[in-house]
Amino acid sequence: MMEPGRGLVPSLGYEHKETRMRDEEFLAFARQNRADLLRTAVLLTAGDRHLAEDLTQTTMTALYVKWPVYQQARNPAAYVHRCLVNALIDEKRRPWRRERTTDEIPEESGSLVMPFDDSPSDSRTEALYAALRSLPQKTRTVLVLRYFHDLSVEDTAEALSCPRGTVKSQAARGLDKLRERMSEHLASTPGPIDVNGAFRG
Repeated sequence: MMEPGRGLVPSLGYEHKETRMRDEEFLAFARQNRADLLRTAVLLTAGDRHLAEDLTQTTMTALYVKWPVYQQARNPAAYVHRCLVNALIDEKRRPWRRERTTDEIPEESGSLVMPFDDSPSDSRTEALYAALRSLPQKTRTVLVLRYFHDLSVEDTAEALSCPRGTVKSQAARGLDKLRERMSEHLASTPGPIDVNGAFRG
């Protein structure tokens, strides 16, 4: 009869090795992608840096817990975006979270991750955040994924778990509204308004 515990050490050693490899893979992913994830979260929250930080941390935690699922996903990028969007939806459902539609830039805008490479006072950035803030959250999310990340209609639909037709209609209406709102804020700024370029920075 095999003695109790005999043969467990090699198994545990294998599990430890697997865990170590998983941690190393995740850390490499985090170092490479966290900044972009935060940048996306800032746009999704229309400039709310503190909420964006929370969403990024929640998303990274979810990805670590479900790392094998991420690795086996048919579209890993869409899976990451879905985790981020789900984190935002969950956060918005909390009773103390009530987003107000306003054209005012948050008081701590100087500490925000900006979508442009200019100074925090860049008028385009202020106009973009104000315009995004005026949009419904779902429309805002479609625009960020489609035109900031350059995702296809299909990949955006997969990330949001919605029909492609919904993505197309939300994007069309959202772009019209975004152009309108940015035009209002940039009326005194010479030159054409490039909404797609605004997202790409």
